[in-house]
Amino acid sequence: MDEANAVTKAPWVDYQTHPQRYRHYKVRYDGPVATLSLDIDENGGIREGYKLKLNSYDLGVDIELADALQRIRFEHPEVRAVVLTSAKDRVFCSGANIFMLGLSSHAWKVNFCKFTNETRNGIEDASRHSGLKFIAACNGTTAGGGYEVALACDEIVLIDDSSSAVSLPEVPLLGVLPGTGGLTRLTDKRHVRHDLADIFCTTTEGVRGRRAKEWRLVDEVVKPSEFAAYVQRRARELAQASDRPHDAKGVTLTPLARTTDDGGYRYGFVDVRIDRGARQATLTVKAPTETQPTDIAGIVARGAQWWPLQVGRELDDAILMLRTNELDIGTWVLETSGDADAVLAVDATLARLREHWLVRETVGLLRRALARLEVSSRTLVALVDSGSCFAGTLLELALAADRTYMLDLPDDADNAPRIALSEQNFGAYPRVDAASRLDARFYRDAEVLAQLRAVIGSRLAAADAARLGLVTAALDDIDWDDEIRIVLEERASMSPDALTGMEANLRFGVGETMETRVFGRLSAWQNWIFNRPNAVGEAGALKVFGTGNKARFDRVRV
Repeated sequence: MDEANAVTKAPWVDYQTHPQRYRHYKVRYDGPVATLSLDIDENGGIREGYKLKLNSYDLGVDIELADALQRIRFEHPEVRAVVLTSAKDRVFCSGANIFMLGLSSHAWKVNFCKFTNETRNGIEDASRHSGLKFIAACNGTTAGGGYEVALACDEIVLIDDSSSAVSLPEVPLLGVLPGTGGLTRLTDKRHVRHDLADIFCTTTEGVRGRRAKEWRLVDEVVKPSEFAAYVQRRARELAQASDRPHDAKGVTLTPLARTTDDGGYRYGFVDVRIDRGARQATLTVKAPTETQPTDIAGIVARGAQWWPLQVGRELDDAILMLRTNELDIGTWVLETSGDADAVLAVDATLARLREHWLVRETVGLLRRALARLEVSSRTLVALVDSGSCFAGTLLELALAADRTYMLDLPDDADNAPRIALSEQNFGAYPRVDAASRLDARFYRDAEVLAQLRAVIGSRLAAADAARLGLVTAALDDIDWDDEIRIVLEERASMSPDALTGMEANLRFGVGETMETRVFGRLSAWQNWIFNRPNAVGEAGALKVFGTGNKARFDRVRV
């Protein structure tokens, strides 16, 4: 069944788009500089009931931004710097649309904030790993989430027109927190003194001009007559330091071949089967079925159909589809199928050609898709049984899981599943805490990691995998069905709220980064605040915004 006739629970969200369908972003390429201009269609909300005034955004706007950034990475390798600006006069971006937030369910708000956080983190990921540098050219009022997207950029330039300011007014105006990393980036990234940050975050009017630069809220303030020229000059200066190629041919990101029905989603190498009665989805990722190219010419010729690029895009889309459209599917079972040798051969190519821009971008896409898996509020259980190919890159799925069970067939070696490590498991796909999954699993124990490096490429049966700590338990074929059934049934019987909190705490226990603080701390607080009457009650700040009535707050501190 095609997607136009798909049977699925509302609200249906599709994360695939194309520049020809953009309603909110204009994209212009000028040699090494790309300009993304925010020109939001106020009647183009992803849901009905609100207008996107003053360049305010909703999920649909951010889906376009994520798509534009992905296309710059893959389709335009000549681009070395990106300017984010506004096509409207006197307003850069006023942040997330408040009326949208007031009308939305709790789950919608949380998922919206999570995806928006991932998009902001994607900007920083591109700067860190891809040689892309970003300038926020704030040519007007920059408030709330608008300032948060600017904070994700490498540099912020504010127009000095005596009226344009940067602000984070959520606490005094709406009774909530800046939802996409604003508080964290003020301190961790821009090193704004905490007392000045306190003032900044508790005033609605914001800070403008030279004071904004003195407080480190922006990098430069420029008069209107010089603003455009300064931004372009600075963008080209940043571009000169990039190692992205100036003469390479990009790879077109063709639409994903996805079919959808009430039973799940099917792609070329990813299959999602949904069991609504059990409230679980099984994600099966398949190994390549054809010999993959081992040289750059062959990889470029294969383009978006190159297995690691195609499977990464499909996995990422499947995660987003499940996370947004299937709220009551609380357990994701992770499986693989195919030839492990084919996966390891691809891994060898990825490692050998890792300095090439297209290989680097493909590894980056896989890195971000796997990281999206771990910050999703779902139980992850990996099952390694006959026909599995949890090897190298695909072993990362099992390492990301909350538990991994492996079938042990000591008397049937030919059919016994095996797992295998590759060099890609030792740092190619760091989590949001900047640790590899092996580092995190074994708390960076050098002795254990050395033992694992010694078995790179070995096909490990269940007993050896359990001995090395790579799986939770090895189960024989007599116990397999009953044990797995019990595990999944027990999980489904527990409180989803408690499981979300427990899983997030246990998954990220090695060390904090700015990203883990945004997802693990800020998002947790925002999740709670979005449930509180002070924000969403009948007299809560989000509910009465724009009505002329004043919010009434419960003054008890808890």
